[in-house]
Amino acid sequence: MELVNSISNNILSDIKKENSEYISRYFSDNDTYIRKSSYQGVGKIYFAYPEFQKRIISTLENLYGTTDEKIRQTVVNAAGEIGIRNFEPVKNFFDRGLFDEHHSVRNAVIGSMKKMGEKNPLPVFEWSKKYLLHTDAEIRREICHGLELRGRTHPEEILPFFKTTSE
Repeated sequence: MELVNSISNNILSDIKKENSEYISRYFSDNDTYIRKSSYQGVGKIYFAYPEFQKRIISTLENLYGTTDEKIRQTVVNAAGEIGIRNFEPVKNFFDRGLFDEHHSVRNAVIGSMKKMGEKNPLPVFEWSKKYLLHTDAEIRREICHGLELRGRTHPEEILPFFKTTSE
């Protein structure tokens, strides 16, 4: 718990200073626990400090431009934490991540879709529509996989969704 608090405090410090020194370090860490604590921390900070929301999105945009797939993956996961309650400002991370060259980033899109679909399904459904009939079978598979969890718990929502997009 102490480590999680330290990570969150350092991330908040970076955001206040318009810096990404700690954020970059945590987002690129080899330890999955550190990365998870950092993206969850970003999500909590986003909602606890509305005055920093635009700055957080901007920081995530800058970090997504890196060549480090761990950073890009963690950016997408942080966007997923935000998208659980506020999808619109982060949807472009999923648009980009869905086509990322690295599988871990694409998998982060799928995982984020599952998290967001549990708590905030409507914007995820709307966003997904443009990809369900994509010419690339891999993109279609990733979208279906991302919607799968919601379909398991709420098939009545998912089945009509698939039907309307195939007509």
